[in-house]
Amino acid sequence: QVQLVESGGGLVQAGGSLRLSCAASGSRLVINSMAWHRQAPGKQRELVAGITSGGYTRYADSVKGRFTISRDSAKNTWFLQMIKVKPEDTAVYYCAADPDSSVVTDQPGAWAYEYWGQGTQVAVSS
Repeated sequence: QVQLVESGGGLVQAGGSLRLSCAASGSRLVINSMAWHRQAPGKQRELVAGITSGGYTRYADSVKGRFTISRDSAKNTWFLQMIKVKPEDTAVYYCAADPDSSVVTDQPGAWAYEYWGQGTQVAVSS
């Protein structure tokens, strides 16, 4: 059984910052793609940021320059540092992972990720 557990969600004021964490656990765990996705009401789940175990990153255009993804591959843990948050960042944020690094590098879509967390709510007030 593979488990992904998020933490750090909550309410934050516009212009503020928030840091999300995701920790993966399980026997024989292999993770080479790590990511954050979000889903707002009435919208499809979208990639926010992804990172490979080697450090290659991808970001949605809407968060470039504001959000930073990082990872500690040895601990199977990754983070999303969110700064200058906007009301439109309000969504349920999901961490995700996959054994294949190409899920980040080739970006086939959210459907490609094998492991998912339960999600954590981020609400940005204006």
